[in-house]
Amino acid sequence: MPPPVLIRVSGPDHPGITSALMAILDRLDAHIEDIEQIVIRRQLTLGIVARVDRASLAAAVHDLGTAHGVAVEIADADESPTERALGTIVTILATTIGPNQMAAIAAGVAQCGGNIDRIVRLSRYPVTSYELDVYGAPIEALRQVLVSVGRVHGVDLSIQPDGLGRRSRRLVVLDVDSTLIQDEVIDLMASEAGCAQEVAELTARAMDGSLDFSDALTARVSLMAGLDTEALDRVRDKVRLTPGARTFVRTLKRMGFKVAVVSGGFTFVTDALAVDLGLDHASANKLEIVDGRLTGRLSGPIVDRQRKATILREIAEAEGIGVDATVAVGDGANDLDMLAEAGLGIAFNAKAVVRAAADTSVSVPYLDAVLFLLGVRRSEVEAADYADGAGPDGIRVPID
Repeated sequence: MPPPVLIRVSGPDHPGITSALMAILDRLDAHIEDIEQIVIRRQLTLGIVARVDRASLAAAVHDLGTAHGVAVEIADADESPTERALGTIVTILATTIGPNQMAAIAAGVAQCGGNIDRIVRLSRYPVTSYELDVYGAPIEALRQVLVSVGRVHGVDLSIQPDGLGRRSRRLVVLDVDSTLIQDEVIDLMASEAGCAQEVAELTARAMDGSLDFSDALTARVSLMAGLDTEALDRVRDKVRLTPGARTFVRTLKRMGFKVAVVSGGFTFVTDALAVDLGLDHASANKLEIVDGRLTGRLSGPIVDRQRKATILREIAEAEGIGVDATVAVGDGANDLDMLAEAGLGIAFNAKAVVRAAADTSVSVPYLDAVLFLLGVRRSEVEAADYADGAGPDGIRVPID
């Protein structure tokens, strides 16, 4: 067979270019070995490696270029086929991503001996995100360098090994307060009980890890003694979902994920969220209520840091899902064990100690941005919403 040649076609994209080129190659009895195509802003770049008589090809594609208004080049091609070796997926996420940030990331990849094989845009809003296929760089070295780059340049970077494991995730477990919802429920309760300052101080110390969560929770709940159930109803009505929460859960459910919440908060909120969002599992602390008022005590085991990780394992086992196929999302120190236990632990607008320990972090205020770390494109979300009548294509679906 003749040696391989690379045929490059570039120019305004429109129907008929690929079919016309393929008809030429068929007529010349060409043997196709590789095809890659991308369209950016309606501009086509098409590459085909084929074994074909080069002189006959050159004459045929000249007319193709003239007829379709595109440039066609023919060059020598390497004898070795392009191998798509498994490497590392780097996801970049920020409000805006400029050339300075991309340059620093690319330099970080090169510093680790890696090469960027492919770049795909995942979203333009509510944040900008890109997915990079990187090969040739040890993942731990890449993670160390790129996390530092992200910190300096104000972007979130997720570094994950490519392969079936990334595509087989089937369970997402979420923290609730300041993750699925914008509020800290116990602070709302404290406002009803008139002890907001005392509770806020204990909450802050528990979340940054300077005070044992169980001790802090017991102390805070004791301050609520005497609060009536009508006050709990008012608290529940004040709870605000995090922007993107409905989109996030709705999309995961469409993809066949199981979605759970495991909260250091309280069942009177998580049970309502489970019904509202169609969650598969919900676990939280239960307040003891006697004669319509809080006793200041809890009923049953406390859902603390260790218990959160245990519940994640229990849910995974009950659903027949391996722990490696789970994703955990949280913001506080009491989420650390759960994040470590999951196949992918994501710190969402988290405390510094959590960001340092998690596999990756998200620092934008949209929960559905986590979808991009799972390789989901914004256009896929919109297309599914449009098909279900949730909103017009190309317009962000109103949430919450």
